[in-house]
Order: sequence, then structure tokens, then C-alpha cells
Amino acid sequence: MEKVTLAANVRKTINKTSRSATRKAGKVPGIFYSKISDSIPVEVLVNAINPLVFTAQTHLISLQLDNSQSYDCILKDVQFDPVTDKVVHFDLIGLSATDKIELEVPIALVGSAIGVKDGGLLQQSLHKADIECLPSDIPQHIEIDISKLKMGDSIHIGDLKIEGITFRSSKDSVVVSVMAPKAEKVEDALAEKADEPEVITKGKVEKED
Repeated sequence: MEKVTLAANVRKTINKTSRSATRKAGKVPGIFYSKISDSIPVEVLVNAINPLVFTAQTHLISLQLDNSQSYDCILKDVQFDPVTDKVVHFDLIGLSATDKIELEVPIALVGSAIGVKDGGLLQQSLHKADIECLPSDIPQHIEIDISKLKMGDSIHIGDLKIEGITFRSSKDSVVVSVMAPKAEKVEDALAEKADEPEVITKGKVEKED
């Protein structure tokens, strides 16, 4: 997995006013968490954090603080402005070579499904998977070959087997499937209805006076 360096300053003050000042200065506030040390409030440039957020890959981060300390970590959580979608806060989780970590990893589909060539529609239901693994086994993404998927076929989380990785998402969760076109579904439904036996309901016969 690719390792990138993220330069950060330790925040001296932690309150709403200081966070607002940080954002006005073109920076984003965040917090570094670790099992072996106290949490550290940090701030980074917007242009430094955005490539780690708006991407389809997971990155191993080497956090370089202005006090000469450095930590290996991953981006764990990101908060966005509800109007502009700009990053307003982030969490970094420190890594230990011997401790497993839970995280979300993007799912990447490769190949062209047979069912799509036959007129089916590809539907990706999950774009990220919850996994647990050692830092050395963290993948940039989960790659799934869909080339053998036929019309009506699907791939579930339980179908994925990757050495060193435990999937925490439900095994029954559908990742990707090839669906029949809507028009075809309607035609099938009409055909099934036409094949149904006719049912005649007899009304109540009233006696004449």
C-alpha cells in the first residue's frame, strides 16, 4: 500500500473560535488518536488533506508533526460541511505493527460482466467494505473480478476471500449484481399473468318472491 507524508501542526488551543480561525486560514482541524499516547489535536493544509479524502484508495499516512514527532496512521473519519461538502474535521488513528485495526476500504470492480454484454444492468450496491487486518495487510482497495457475472448473478461479502483480511460487513450483503432490464421484467410479469388460469367467481343467486 502506498505511504504518503502528511505535514501537520499541533494545535495549541482547542475551542470553537480557534477551529474557525484555522479554517479561515485555509487549514483543517483534526485529531490524532493512538493506544500508546494521548490524543493530539492537529491542523493541516486543505490541499494536503483533500487528496487523502477524495480518492478511491486507502493510504498509509506518515504524520509529521512540527514538534519533530512522527506517527504511522490512517484516515479514520471525516466530517464535511453539509452545504459545500468541504472537509471541516478529520480523525487519524495510529497504527501498531502487531495490532489489527478495523477500517473501511473502497471496492473496485474489474472486468466486463457477461450479463452486461447480454443486455443486463450492472448494479454496485456496496462501494466500501468494513474489514479487519494488520497494518501490513491493509489494501488500497478490494478488487473484485466481475467478468463471469451472468444475468441474475450477484457477488456477496461472504464470497470474498482475501488472505490476512477479515470482512466485518454482513456476509449476506450484496456487493454487485447484474439485473435484467426493466422492460424485460415488465414483459416477464405480463407473460406470467397471461399464463394464470382464469378464475370465475359466482355471484349469489337471489330467490324470486
